[in-house]
Amino acid sequence: MGSRTETRIFDPKDSPGGTELLDASAAYRDGQWWMYLAGQAGGYGATQLFSASLAPGSTLSASGWRLTLDDPGQPVPLCGNQKSLAWDGGGGRHCPSHVKGWDPHKKTWVERLYYAGATENLWGPYTIGYLEWDGASWQDPPSPSFVANEDWEHGSVYEPNLIYHDGKWKMWYVAGSNQENCLIHCYAESQDGQSGWSKHVIFAPPEIKLFDFCVRERGGAFEAVFARVSVGTDPALPETGLWWCCADRPYSTLSEWSSATQIMDARDCGWHSGAWKPSLHFHESIPDRLLIFFDGLYRTDEPGPFPFAFTLGCLECDSPRCTSETTSE
Repeated sequence: MGSRTETRIFDPKDSPGGTELLDASAAYRDGQWWMYLAGQAGGYGATQLFSASLAPGSTLSASGWRLTLDDPGQPVPLCGNQKSLAWDGGGGRHCPSHVKGWDPHKKTWVERLYYAGATENLWGPYTIGYLEWDGASWQDPPSPSFVANEDWEHGSVYEPNLIYHDGKWKMWYVAGSNQENCLIHCYAESQDGQSGWSKHVIFAPPEIKLFDFCVRERGGAFEAVFARVSVGTDPALPETGLWWCCADRPYSTLSEWSSATQIMDARDCGWHSGAWKPSLHFHESIPDRLLIFFDGLYRTDEPGPFPFAFTLGCLECDSPRCTSETTSE
Protein backbone atom coordinates (compact mmCIF):
# COMPACT_ATOMS: atom_id res chain seq x y z
CA MET A 1 0.00 0.00 0.00
CA GLY A 2 2.95 2.36 -0.45
CA SER A 3 4.38 4.54 2.30
CA ARG A 4 2.72 4.69 5.70
CA THR A 5 3.35 6.43 9.01
CA GLU A 6 1.86 6.02 12.47
CA THR A 7 1.80 8.94 14.89
CA ARG A 8 0.90 8.94 18.57
CA ILE A 9 -1.30 11.95 19.34
CA PHE A 10 -2.47 11.56 22.95
CA ASP A 11 -1.11 9.32 25.71
CA PRO A 12 -2.35 9.52 29.33
CA LYS A 13 1.21 9.82 30.65
CA ASP A 14 1.56 13.06 28.65
CA SER A 15 -1.98 14.42 29.12
CA PRO A 16 -3.03 16.87 31.87
CA GLY A 17 -3.83 14.92 35.02
CA GLY A 18 -3.35 11.60 33.21
CA THR A 19 -6.56 12.07 31.22
CA GLU A 20 -7.24 9.29 28.73
CA LEU A 21 -8.44 10.70 25.39
CA LEU A 22 -9.94 8.39 22.77
CA ASP A 23 -12.58 8.00 20.06
CA ALA A 24 -11.57 10.87 17.79
CA SER A 25 -14.05 12.47 15.41
CA ALA A 26 -12.55 15.31 13.38
CA ALA A 27 -14.50 18.11 11.70
CA TYR A 28 -13.60 21.24 9.73
CA ARG A 29 -15.56 24.14 11.22
CA ASP A 30 -15.24 27.87 10.53
CA GLY A 31 -11.80 27.65 8.96
CA GLN A 32 -10.30 25.34 11.55
CA TRP A 33 -9.94 21.62 12.19
CA TRP A 34 -11.47 20.37 15.45
CA MET A 35 -11.27 16.95 17.05
CA TYR A 36 -13.91 15.65 19.45
CA LEU A 37 -12.86 13.03 21.97
CA ALA A 38 -14.16 10.92 24.83
CA GLY A 39 -12.08 10.72 27.96
CA GLN A 40 -11.84 10.40 31.72
CA ALA A 41 -10.46 13.45 33.47
CA GLY A 42 -7.69 12.23 35.72
CA GLY A 43 -8.24 8.67 34.48
CA TYR A 44 -11.35 7.90 36.53
CA GLY A 45 -15.08 8.61 36.77
CA ALA A 46 -17.74 8.95 34.10
CA THR A 47 -16.38 9.79 30.66
CA GLN A 48 -16.99 13.19 29.13
CA LEU A 49 -16.54 14.69 25.66
CA PHE A 50 -13.62 17.04 25.08
CA SER A 51 -12.12 18.91 22.13
CA ALA A 52 -8.76 19.62 20.56
CA SER A 53 -7.89 21.79 17.57
CA LEU A 54 -5.25 22.62 15.02
CA ALA A 55 -4.16 26.21 14.44
CA PRO A 56 -6.62 28.16 12.24
CA GLY A 57 -5.80 27.68 8.57
CA SER A 58 -3.79 24.48 9.13
CA THR A 59 -4.44 21.47 6.94
CA LEU A 60 -5.57 18.23 8.58
CA SER A 61 -2.59 16.53 10.17
CA ALA A 62 -1.60 13.90 12.72
CA SER A 63 0.46 16.47 14.62
CA GLY A 64 -0.16 19.87 16.12
CA TRP A 65 -3.33 19.09 18.08
CA ARG A 66 -3.91 21.19 21.18
CA LEU A 67 -6.43 20.27 23.85
CA THR A 68 -8.99 22.85 24.93
CA LEU A 69 -7.94 23.57 28.52
CA ASP A 70 -9.23 25.75 31.36
CA ASP A 71 -7.09 28.16 33.39
CA PRO A 72 -5.79 25.41 35.74
CA GLY A 73 -4.75 23.51 32.62
CA GLN A 74 -7.36 20.76 32.69
CA PRO A 75 -9.41 19.56 29.68
CA VAL A 76 -12.74 21.38 29.38
CA PRO A 77 -15.86 19.22 28.85
CA LEU A 78 -17.79 20.23 25.74
CA CYS A 79 -21.10 20.42 27.52
CA GLY A 80 -22.64 19.83 30.92
CA ASN A 81 -25.29 17.18 31.43
CA GLN A 82 -27.96 19.08 33.32
CA LYS A 83 -30.58 17.87 30.83
CA SER A 84 -29.10 14.47 29.97
CA LEU A 85 -28.03 13.36 33.45
CA ALA A 86 -30.76 10.73 33.68
CA TRP A 87 -29.43 8.73 30.73
CA ASP A 88 -25.71 9.55 30.48
CA GLY A 89 -24.72 10.69 33.97
CA GLY A 90 -23.49 7.53 35.67
CA GLY A 91 -21.53 5.92 32.86
CA GLY A 92 -20.75 9.00 30.84
CA ARG A 93 -20.46 9.78 27.15
CA HIS A 94 -18.59 7.61 24.67
CA CYS A 95 -17.54 7.37 20.99
CA PRO A 96 -18.61 10.72 19.47
CA SER A 97 -19.44 11.03 15.76
CA HIS A 98 -19.66 14.50 14.20
CA VAL A 99 -22.15 14.97 11.39
CA LYS A 100 -23.90 17.86 9.68
CA GLY A 101 -27.35 17.32 8.22
CA TRP A 102 -30.75 18.81 7.49
CA ASP A 103 -33.31 19.16 10.28
CA PRO A 104 -36.73 19.04 8.59
CA HIS A 105 -38.44 20.42 11.71
CA LYS A 106 -36.22 23.48 12.08
CA LYS A 107 -35.80 23.67 8.29
CA THR A 108 -32.09 24.34 8.59
CA TRP A 109 -28.73 22.56 8.56
CA VAL A 110 -27.55 21.48 11.99
CA GLU A 111 -24.32 20.15 13.49
CA ARG A 112 -24.51 17.23 15.87
CA LEU A 113 -22.19 15.06 17.89
CA TYR A 114 -23.83 11.68 18.29
CA TYR A 115 -22.54 9.58 21.17
CA ALA A 116 -23.38 6.58 23.34
CA GLY A 117 -24.53 7.35 26.87
CA ALA A 118 -24.60 5.03 29.86
CA THR A 119 -26.95 5.49 32.79
CA GLU A 120 -25.16 3.50 35.47
CA ASN A 121 -21.54 2.59 34.65
CA LEU A 122 -18.83 2.78 32.00
CA TRP A 123 -19.61 -0.65 30.59
CA GLY A 124 -23.21 0.06 29.65
CA PRO A 125 -25.84 -0.76 28.68
CA TYR A 126 -25.90 2.19 26.29
CA THR A 127 -28.33 4.30 24.32
CA ILE A 128 -27.45 6.84 21.62
CA GLY A 129 -28.15 10.57 21.59
CA TYR A 130 -26.47 13.75 20.41
CA LEU A 131 -25.22 17.18 21.39
CA GLU A 132 -26.35 19.90 18.98
CA TRP A 133 -24.59 23.17 18.19
CA ASP A 134 -26.88 26.17 18.77
CA GLY A 135 -24.54 28.69 17.16
CA ALA A 136 -22.63 29.43 20.36
CA SER A 137 -22.26 26.18 22.32
CA TRP A 138 -23.09 22.48 22.37
CA GLN A 139 -26.42 21.63 23.98
CA ASP A 140 -27.26 18.32 25.66
CA PRO A 141 -30.52 16.44 25.05
CA PRO A 142 -33.00 15.44 27.77
CA SER A 143 -33.38 11.94 26.31
CA PRO A 144 -31.61 9.62 23.89
CA SER A 145 -32.69 9.57 20.25
CA PHE A 146 -31.94 5.91 19.55
CA VAL A 147 -32.43 2.83 21.74
CA ALA A 148 -32.27 -0.94 21.29
CA ASN A 149 -35.60 -2.43 20.23
CA GLU A 150 -34.66 -5.88 18.89
CA ASP A 151 -34.01 -8.91 21.10
CA TRP A 152 -30.70 -9.55 19.35
CA GLU A 153 -29.45 -6.07 20.38
CA HIS A 154 -29.28 -7.28 24.00
CA GLY A 155 -30.59 -3.95 25.29
CA SER A 156 -27.52 -1.89 24.33
CA VAL A 157 -26.53 0.21 21.29
CA TYR A 158 -23.27 2.16 20.94
CA GLU A 159 -20.30 3.06 18.68
CA PRO A 160 -22.43 5.25 16.35
CA ASN A 161 -20.95 6.37 13.02
CA LEU A 162 -23.17 8.65 10.95
CA ILE A 163 -23.37 10.44 7.64
CA TYR A 164 -26.12 12.55 6.12
CA HIS A 165 -26.85 11.35 2.59
CA ASP A 166 -29.77 11.42 0.16
CA GLY A 167 -32.01 13.23 2.65
CA LYS A 168 -31.44 10.78 5.50
CA TRP A 169 -29.35 10.45 8.63
CA LYS A 170 -27.65 7.07 8.19
CA MET A 171 -26.12 5.29 11.14
CA TRP A 172 -23.89 2.25 11.54
CA TYR A 173 -23.63 1.10 15.15
CA VAL A 174 -22.81 -1.80 17.49
CA ALA A 175 -25.29 -3.75 19.61
CA GLY A 176 -24.60 -6.23 22.41
CA SER A 177 -21.77 -6.10 24.91
CA ASN A 178 -18.05 -6.81 25.12
CA GLN A 179 -18.49 -8.54 28.45
CA GLU A 180 -20.77 -11.16 26.91
CA ASN A 181 -18.52 -11.46 23.83
CA CYS A 182 -21.56 -10.49 21.78
CA LEU A 183 -20.91 -7.80 19.18
CA ILE A 184 -23.40 -7.25 16.37
CA HIS A 185 -22.86 -4.49 13.84
CA CYS A 186 -26.10 -2.90 12.70
CA TYR A 187 -27.66 -0.15 10.56
CA ALA A 188 -30.64 2.21 10.75
CA GLU A 189 -31.68 5.50 9.13
CA SER A 190 -34.00 8.40 9.87
CA GLN A 191 -35.39 11.50 8.17
CA ASP A 192 -34.50 13.77 11.10
CA GLY A 193 -31.86 11.75 12.98
CA GLN A 194 -33.95 11.91 16.12
CA SER A 195 -37.02 9.73 15.68
CA GLY A 196 -38.79 7.58 13.10
CA TRP A 197 -35.78 5.30 12.69
CA SER A 198 -36.08 2.50 10.16
CA LYS A 199 -36.14 -1.13 11.24
CA HIS A 200 -32.83 -2.02 12.86
CA VAL A 201 -30.98 -4.47 10.62
CA ILE A 202 -27.83 -6.53 11.02
CA PHE A 203 -25.10 -4.98 8.88
CA ALA A 204 -22.36 -7.63 9.16
CA PRO A 205 -22.15 -11.28 10.30
CA PRO A 206 -21.65 -11.24 14.10
CA GLU A 207 -18.82 -13.77 13.92
CA ILE A 208 -16.44 -11.33 12.20
CA LYS A 209 -16.53 -9.05 15.30
CA LEU A 210 -16.91 -5.81 13.34
CA PHE A 211 -16.73 -2.99 15.90
CA ASP A 212 -16.84 0.31 13.97
CA PHE A 213 -17.76 1.30 10.41
CA CYS A 214 -16.75 4.85 9.47
CA VAL A 215 -18.01 6.01 6.06
CA ARG A 216 -16.82 8.97 3.99
CA GLU A 217 -17.87 10.21 0.54
CA ARG A 218 -15.33 11.23 -2.07
CA GLY A 219 -15.95 11.99 -5.73
CA GLY A 220 -19.43 10.52 -5.71
CA ALA A 221 -18.25 7.18 -4.27
CA PHE A 222 -17.89 5.97 -0.71
CA GLU A 223 -15.00 4.58 1.29
CA ALA A 224 -15.12 3.06 4.76
CA VAL A 225 -12.61 1.96 7.36
CA PHE A 226 -13.70 -0.46 10.05
CA ALA A 227 -12.23 -2.37 12.97
CA ARG A 228 -12.35 -6.08 13.66
CA VAL A 229 -11.65 -6.85 17.31
CA SER A 230 -10.70 -9.79 19.49
CA VAL A 231 -12.61 -9.98 22.77
CA GLY A 232 -11.39 -11.86 25.82
CA THR A 233 -8.00 -13.18 26.88
CA ASP A 234 -7.22 -15.31 23.83
CA PRO A 235 -4.44 -14.14 21.47
CA ALA A 236 -5.62 -11.75 18.77
CA LEU A 237 -6.63 -13.39 15.51
CA PRO A 238 -4.86 -12.41 12.26
CA GLU A 239 -8.06 -10.63 11.18
CA THR A 240 -7.93 -8.26 14.17
CA GLY A 241 -7.17 -4.68 13.16
CA LEU A 242 -8.32 -2.07 10.65
CA TRP A 243 -9.83 -2.74 7.23
CA TRP A 244 -10.81 -0.63 4.21
CA CYS A 245 -13.58 -1.13 1.66
CA CYS A 246 -15.56 0.95 -0.87
CA ALA A 247 -18.89 1.12 -2.68
CA ASP A 248 -20.87 3.26 -5.10
CA ARG A 249 -23.50 3.90 -2.41
CA PRO A 250 -23.50 3.77 1.42
CA TYR A 251 -25.15 0.36 1.61
CA SER A 252 -26.90 -1.03 4.68
CA THR A 253 -25.28 -4.48 4.50
CA LEU A 254 -21.58 -5.28 4.37
CA SER A 255 -22.04 -7.81 1.57
CA GLU A 256 -22.93 -4.94 -0.82
CA TRP A 257 -19.58 -3.22 -0.20
CA SER A 258 -16.36 -4.24 -1.94
CA SER A 259 -14.12 -7.00 -0.66
CA ALA A 260 -12.09 -5.55 2.21
CA THR A 261 -8.35 -4.92 2.47
CA GLN A 262 -6.60 -5.11 5.82
CA ILE A 263 -4.56 -1.94 6.47
CA MET A 264 -3.43 -2.56 10.07
CA ASP A 265 -3.07 -5.74 12.10
CA ALA A 266 -3.03 -6.27 15.87
CA ARG A 267 0.71 -6.49 16.40
CA ASP A 268 2.16 -4.74 19.44
CA CYS A 269 3.90 -1.56 18.25
CA GLY A 270 4.95 -0.45 21.73
CA TRP A 271 2.40 2.33 22.14
CA HIS A 272 -0.58 0.57 20.57
CA SER A 273 -1.95 -2.79 19.58
CA GLY A 274 -5.28 -4.08 18.33
CA ALA A 275 -6.52 -0.75 16.93
CA TRP A 276 -10.22 0.16 17.00
CA LYS A 277 -12.58 3.16 16.58
CA PRO A 278 -11.15 4.40 13.24
CA SER A 279 -12.10 7.85 12.01
CA LEU A 280 -11.43 8.19 8.29
CA HIS A 281 -10.42 11.40 6.53
CA PHE A 282 -8.82 12.28 3.19
CA HIS A 283 -5.56 14.19 2.86
CA GLU A 284 -6.23 17.70 1.60
CA SER A 285 -3.32 17.91 -0.85
CA ILE A 286 -2.09 14.35 -1.56
CA PRO A 287 -4.48 12.35 -3.79
CA ASP A 288 -5.49 8.91 -2.48
CA ARG A 289 -3.82 9.55 0.87
CA LEU A 290 -5.80 8.60 3.98
CA LEU A 291 -5.57 9.85 7.55
CA ILE A 292 -7.16 7.43 9.98
CA PHE A 293 -7.38 8.34 13.65
CA PHE A 294 -7.66 5.25 15.87
CA ASP A 295 -7.64 4.00 19.45
CA GLY A 296 -4.98 1.68 20.82
CA LEU A 297 -3.64 0.40 24.12
CA TYR A 298 -0.42 -0.81 25.66
CA ARG A 299 0.55 -2.71 28.80
CA THR A 300 1.86 -0.74 31.77
CA ASP A 301 3.67 -1.66 34.98
CA GLU A 302 0.80 -0.38 37.10
CA PRO A 303 -0.59 -2.93 39.59
CA GLY A 304 -4.26 -3.83 39.51
CA PRO A 305 -6.78 -5.75 37.42
CA PHE A 306 -6.31 -3.60 34.28
CA PRO A 307 -2.60 -2.86 33.70
CA PHE A 308 -3.15 -1.06 30.39
CA ALA A 309 -3.22 2.51 29.09
CA PHE A 310 -5.30 3.78 26.18
CA THR A 311 -3.76 5.91 23.44
CA LEU A 312 -4.94 7.85 20.40
CA GLY A 313 -2.98 7.70 17.16
CA CYS A 314 -3.16 8.38 13.44
CA LEU A 315 -2.31 6.12 10.52
CA GLU A 316 -1.40 7.82 7.25
CA CYS A 317 -1.41 5.49 4.26
CA ASP A 318 -2.34 5.23 0.60
CA SER A 319 -5.91 4.25 -0.15
CA PRO A 320 -6.52 0.90 -1.82
CA ARG A 321 -8.29 1.62 -5.09
CA CYS A 322 -11.86 0.70 -5.88
CA THR A 323 -12.05 -1.22 -9.15
CA SER A 324 -14.83 -2.75 -11.16
CA GLU A 325 -13.88 -6.09 -9.62
CA THR A 326 -14.26 -4.85 -6.03
CA THR A 327 -17.21 -2.47 -6.22
CA SER A 328 -20.78 -3.74 -5.88
CA GLU A 329 -22.78 -3.92 -9.06
